Amino acid sequence: MKAQSIRMGVDIGGTFTDVVLENGGEQHSTKVLTTYAAPENAIIDGMHQVCAKAGVEPSEIEQIIHGTTLATNALIERRGAKTALITTEGFRDVIEMRTESRFEQYDLNLSLPDPLLPRQMRFTVPGRVNAKGEILVDLDRADVEAVVDRIAGAGFESVAVGLIHSYLNPVHEELVREVLAEKLPDVSVSISSEVSPQMREYERFNTVVANAYIMPLMASYLGRLEDRLSGEGVRCRIFLMHSGGGIISIQNAADFPVRLVESGPAGGAVFAAHIAARYGLDKVLSFDMGGTTAKICLIKNQNPKTSRVFEVARTYRFKKGSGMPISIPVIDMVEIGAGGGSLAHVDGMRQIRVGPESAGSEPGPACYGRGGQRPGVTDADLVLGKLDPNNFAGGSIQLHPDNSKTALAAHVGDTLEMDAVEAAFGVAEVVDENMANAARVHAVENGEDLSEYTMIAFGGAAPLHAGRLCEKLGVERLLVPPGAGVGSAIGFLRAPFSFEANRSVYMKLSDFDGEKIKSLLTDLKAEATGFVRTCDDVSPILSEFKVYMRYTGQGWEIPIDLTEEQAMNPDAAVFKGRFEEDYTKLFGRPVAGMDIEITVWSVNATTPPEEVSRISETGGSALVALNGTRQLFDAASTSYLDAQVIDRNSMETGERASGPAAVTEAETTIIVPASRDAIRQPDGCIDVVAKGVAQ
Repeated sequence: MKAQSIRMGVDIGGTFTDVVLENGGEQHSTKVLTTYAAPENAIIDGMHQVCAKAGVEPSEIEQIIHGTTLATNALIERRGAKTALITTEGFRDVIEMRTESRFEQYDLNLSLPDPLLPRQMRFTVPGRVNAKGEILVDLDRADVEAVVDRIAGAGFESVAVGLIHSYLNPVHEELVREVLAEKLPDVSVSISSEVSPQMREYERFNTVVANAYIMPLMASYLGRLEDRLSGEGVRCRIFLMHSGGGIISIQNAADFPVRLVESGPAGGAVFAAHIAARYGLDKVLSFDMGGTTAKICLIKNQNPKTSRVFEVARTYRFKKGSGMPISIPVIDMVEIGAGGGSLAHVDGMRQIRVGPESAGSEPGPACYGRGGQRPGVTDADLVLGKLDPNNFAGGSIQLHPDNSKTALAAHVGDTLEMDAVEAAFGVAEVVDENMANAARVHAVENGEDLSEYTMIAFGGAAPLHAGRLCEKLGVERLLVPPGAGVGSAIGFLRAPFSFEANRSVYMKLSDFDGEKIKSLLTDLKAEATGFVRTCDDVSPILSEFKVYMRYTGQGWEIPIDLTEEQAMNPDAAVFKGRFEEDYTKLFGRPVAGMDIEITVWSVNATTPPEEVSRISETGGSALVALNGTRQLFDAASTSYLDAQVIDRNSMETGERASGPAAVTEAETTIIVPASRDAIRQPDGCIDVVAKGVAQ
């Protein structure tokens, strides 16, 4: 990448579309309201704004990297294509039967979420492959043609193909695709052996169905985006952020749109990891709060934690197991419905509840003055003094405090006999506690103590709430980087080109076959590298090897990282040693006398990460100049306090502000609680630390 190249990052969120332009060492950004009917309109609007700020023409942009919530929203809102599933006889109801686990064990009236496709949209074909990949029953072409004719008559737009054990032998799925291509050339087709070649048919079938369900929508959107940009004179290549934290080509994104499901949050995690590297931090809690959701991710040794299965659209209080499992490489994070637009109400037990329903950008919270009648988190923040009604989103949106008070009173205060301020405090505390609790659970599940962590906060709403979150979690240090309001979009510009290929091949260590392993990992390396080369044919490519292992009889595996030397020269003793080492870290001790098995093999091909220079931190001694004061509600003392108002852009390196304070900028506001001080570091980060803690 040329040092002075002009690059643009774009993140479509549920409320705002963030656009960032980098021109050499300069960075320009803006936030525009997301245009749901045609998301590309907001991108074009934002592009013109940042180009005007930078003094460049859109035609000069050399690269665009894009992340979006469109795929996620289509799955949550069930707005995808009319999709059919072709599966093996006897497995028609797998996506409805789910697994034996119950996400609410003691609820006798538990209601399971509906599958993405109802039963009448699921079709079966004969033919059978066993668990070793051997063909037990041949699949006759005539049987496939008969099913495809039924699908043709029903007018389906997309077809998912998920046959039993196809991850070991895809020949039957490929036959079905061949027949579909001949008879229905205009219909989108996804086969599970390409989308998610992994064991566990429930997760695999769900993943291929989700891919097929959103494929026409994303193909249409990406095509429109290319056309609109071309019409504006932009001829550069467009890349997409994927859920695993890397970048893929627009064609790969169109073929595997399910990999875009967590693309926006993944960009945020990459952004936080970049900041962590700059400060040499090995334990970081990434906190991303936008208009619709809040995302929390653990970053250790400057690398976000990853997983190969996650859930979309959890329907029951965001409980694990109540959503739709998607089996793809993904940055592991917990996501809850807590954003600036999340709506508050009082439930039947007279408790304040916030989210997951969001006002989005249309109509938005009550304070937007766009017709919204129900109070959102932004309304509570405005009443509590966290926001300046005349300087929201850089002054582009005028906020209306009276609307907020009216909505809070009508939907919360009147029911609970509170005034608008008390109702706002209740809403803010509930949403903050929801996020704090999610962070605690995520940390416990990973065996981590959050008091040892530094929080990095970004997203339009995160700096408003991060200080209070640190108080609740016992976290002493918070970093709010420059551009925090558009952090995910900046993260896109820091991400490498990468693609992870994985495959399920079952093997016990007692049956260890070194040559087979070397051949398998070599094939996966070639597959992953091939995808990366469609994006970048110049940069060197690094390969990261991972295997998923467990003791025989256990239900789930743990990921084990291998060096290239260990992967290309497989040795059973080395594999065992690496497994026992990581198993002991997680569970305290290994289990003696049990065989070990490997279920999934993975290779991630990636271009080298961007080099990051460590900064020389300052302790902050000089007091900052004030822009004035305003009344700010302090949650710890449950009262309004006189807070300093400071323009972030006017803070000089080493200047310190004592809380309570509001550090303002165009895209967000950093709220510094009374228990904290804020210091401007040399790279522009605002370092919020507990009073009395030396830096």
